[in-house]
Amino acid sequence: MLAAAVCLSANVYAVDGGKPGKTKPAAPQKFIDPANLDTSVKPGDDFFEYANGGWLKKNTIPAKETRWGSFNILNDDNKKKLQGIVQQVAQSSATAPKGSIKQRVGDLYASAMDTVAIEKRGFDPIKPDLQRINAINSVDGVVNEITYERSHAIGSPLFSFGVRQDPKHVSKYVVSLGQGGTSLPDRDYYLKSDPRTVRIQNAYKQYITDLFTLTGSTPEEASKNANTIFELEKKLAQAQMSRVEMRDPNKTYNKFAVASLSQTTPHLNWAQILPKLKVNGQDTILVSSPSFLTAADGILASTPIEDLKTYMKWGILRGSAGSLTSAFNKAQFKFSSVLSGQQVQAPRYERMTGLVDGSLGELLGQLYVEKYFTPQAKAAMLALVNNLKSTLGDRIKRLEWMTPETKERALRKLNAFTVKIGYTDKWETYAGLNIDRNDYFGNLRRVGQWSYNDMVSRLGKPVDKTEWGMTPPTVNAYYNPVNNEIVFPAGILQFPFYDYKADDAVNYGGIGAVIGHEMTHGFDDQGRQYDADGTLRDWWKKDDADKFKSRADLVVNQYNGFTAIDTLHVNGKLTLGENLADLGGVNIAYEAFKKTKQGQSNTKIDGFTPDQRFFLSYAQVWRGLQRPEALALQVQTDPHSPGQFRTNAPLTNIDAWYKAFNVQPGDKMYKKPEDRIRIW
Repeated sequence: MLAAAVCLSANVYAVDGGKPGKTKPAAPQKFIDPANLDTSVKPGDDFFEYANGGWLKKNTIPAKETRWGSFNILNDDNKKKLQGIVQQVAQSSATAPKGSIKQRVGDLYASAMDTVAIEKRGFDPIKPDLQRINAINSVDGVVNEITYERSHAIGSPLFSFGVRQDPKHVSKYVVSLGQGGTSLPDRDYYLKSDPRTVRIQNAYKQYITDLFTLTGSTPEEASKNANTIFELEKKLAQAQMSRVEMRDPNKTYNKFAVASLSQTTPHLNWAQILPKLKVNGQDTILVSSPSFLTAADGILASTPIEDLKTYMKWGILRGSAGSLTSAFNKAQFKFSSVLSGQQVQAPRYERMTGLVDGSLGELLGQLYVEKYFTPQAKAAMLALVNNLKSTLGDRIKRLEWMTPETKERALRKLNAFTVKIGYTDKWETYAGLNIDRNDYFGNLRRVGQWSYNDMVSRLGKPVDKTEWGMTPPTVNAYYNPVNNEIVFPAGILQFPFYDYKADDAVNYGGIGAVIGHEMTHGFDDQGRQYDADGTLRDWWKKDDADKFKSRADLVVNQYNGFTAIDTLHVNGKLTLGENLADLGGVNIAYEAFKKTKQGQSNTKIDGFTPDQRFFLSYAQVWRGLQRPEALALQVQTDPHSPGQFRTNAPLTNIDAWYKAFNVQPGDKMYKKPEDRIRIW
């Protein structure tokens, strides 16, 4: 979700796992439109279908999309707003002052849209990289290439590298190493052999073959390269921890002295590597998966040099394909469509608008908020946040399963939340970043180089807690545990999440549940392990922690029981944090809503009571259609459950929903009161 920006936090928990980007329809006449319901379905049998069935029947997924629903429609609206901005700016940026916001935003977009120049250059932009790799003749040469690519933001072979806050010393930045080196979305895509996975593996090998062929290899050579690369990446995948294992912040916190780490990786001498990565004066490194680094070192030593060179070339090809000619673009899309089911590629102007947002997000973001985000919207959000924050505090005080000592610490953490709304108070200037209207590929390399230099320059400096992990137009929100902050970009503060003209039931069921969701992330199975100042430190009494875990296990079991598509079940452990946040979010938002004038009334609007409107608003946030391929990909890789389960599962545990829709024993979603899961 963080496009071309450098991610400074290891764990950022967002409300939606989809990609940012896309357009807003005209405001609906009814915030809860009865035409969008399917009243032939009992609310207690399938609330998602009851609340959204009419909409689902009337809509189809656009060919350029992999899913279509509330997030996508609003994304689409924001993308069109951004398109209007960049297209207008690009018309005059050639004469704008050098280094100004409009010059850099407009010229980056203009260079990206100059397809004549891009086609003319062919794959010339990457020829120096391929030639440099051709000259390698030793393992040391491969290691030097790895450090060169990383320090120049060209590629990320073999392992992951970054600079982030130290979770146990949150005022400091630390060098971080982890598993990586693979291209497919998850390790299981290399290790499984079911028909769906084999189809993706074959498409991946064809993708490799296509790109090598485009750079001059014979079909036979290219096919051989594909098998070589797949087998090498498969070895790396076998050494990787699973996504569920990686969710344990203590398991992934392993600090080494530089010399000690080098002893475990004899072919990767970190004392020599770090200076080449522009890292100086660091005596320790944080490693998320030590066993992976050991295995990667062994693979490095045991793989023939020519095979390693082929692997390194693939990294260059894969990383650059989207920035080269239409032939490279088509090959890239052909493979991605197998993964996602997307039928046609989005128009270039749309993709390049997203690229500008991902590359110069806080320059473009200034133009966006100036035109589309008002101070009134920010003030209204602050009022909502304060109400929900107070409500969560009340709920913590009433918890029957938590001791007073742990409650006090939980309240201390809640009260320490930093709230960020709309956009940053300190815009990034991208000082020194040159954008040339006539050099698209060079622009991308310079953006990457600037981002890398900015990242490593943080070492030794105080942590900057004013930074944002999402750009202003993003339709999403997140909780960052090491800063103990909840963040709501301007992009999500629109209908169906929020509208100043809507009644409280709609706004609390929409953005209120999102706010509660992000707050709950501070107390989910991962977030609860960080204390009030963001430090990874155990602040729980053991009995309280055990009681939390037993309740969380009930959530795991509930979601494990959901079948998403054919034989693929939701992974309750992978999605636990998001599922806990959904459950907490609806509970907190509902209780906060009941403090409002409408929440305390029985006045109907369009035939619905205030409580019914609240739950219908929550459900319409998650309405959507999804291609089977995209759904399968989500279930295997995404910590967010599919929308129908994000709607139905939390509600089965909320007494007020049963009362609002008269859900009774015998209804398919009915759970006995004693079986309803209650945590936060």
